[in-house]
Amino acid sequence: MIGRRDFLTLLGGAAAAWPHAARAQQAAVPVIGFVDGGSAESRARPAAAFRRGLGEAGYVEGQNVIIEYHWLEGQYDRVAALIADLVRRHVAVIATPASATVAIAAKAATATVPIVFGVGEDPVKLGLVANLARPGGNATGANFLAEEIDAKRLALLHALVPKAARVAVIVNPSNPTSAETTLREVQAAARTLGLQTHVLYASTSREINAAFAALAGEHTDALYVGGDGFLISRGVQFANLAARDRIPASYGQRDNVAVGGLMSYGADIAESFRQVGIYAGRILKGEKPADLPVVQLTKIEFVINLQTAELLGIDVPPSLLASADEVIE
Repeated sequence: MIGRRDFLTLLGGAAAAWPHAARAQQAAVPVIGFVDGGSAESRARPAAAFRRGLGEAGYVEGQNVIIEYHWLEGQYDRVAALIADLVRRHVAVIATPASATVAIAAKAATATVPIVFGVGEDPVKLGLVANLARPGGNATGANFLAEEIDAKRLALLHALVPKAARVAVIVNPSNPTSAETTLREVQAAARTLGLQTHVLYASTSREINAAFAALAGEHTDALYVGGDGFLISRGVQFANLAARDRIPASYGQRDNVAVGGLMSYGADIAESFRQVGIYAGRILKGEKPADLPVVQLTKIEFVINLQTAELLGIDVPPSLLASADEVIE
């Protein structure tokens, strides 16, 4: 028979063990370190697609997986320290659904922690994988073909504003991989189309305002906004400034047109996030990044905001309307 003192001793020991058991149970739940260059608000739709992809692989946030969201909001100088911390804590997966700069930093920081990326550039040229079919290392993911469509996007902007002779191109210098690729592709396409280009740089909201102030003295006919996560996250700011200054602007994502931008041409970024979620889940189940082929995302969206076109006094050619995947009225 257990005496009162013995019972209290047993009870105290069990109570002391409860927190340890709870911590052990929590520690057993894998953690995904999710890093994106944009903001939580601007990436709400893609982030939901990431969770949907995880769900397709059998993982539900808060139940059997923890997602640590790190929204850089254009502050790419935080990347090295952030990735180093994730590696030090041995997270189960590092997910970078839409940033080559972040993916490259993660690859440089670890050869063991699995990395699932989404990039617009060739992941082999970026050094992320050995080849697309068999990545062969600790990284795999999705390629959403941003590099290949810059020329087409500029051509569509020119078709929408055929009298344009001078186009400003705005990029984020703190995201060098994206900036360099955009400038190389757009400037080459501009030469083919007989267009002049003027390059502007912005990595903060204030610098975006300053860029538009500079446009006033440059006799700019149209604006090409680079596909950087931070610039995409400032969709409302861009739409308002472009409307104020009556500048036709082109974007790489539909979400920018949904908040008042004129046109976009680019991959469905939410699909990249979903695919990264699927691969992250498969890796959590035990598959290796080295054996998961890089997914080539080929769906491209051309979206026009007809209300914005009317505001800017642009008559959209019927041929462009017919070729658009979506017309926002």
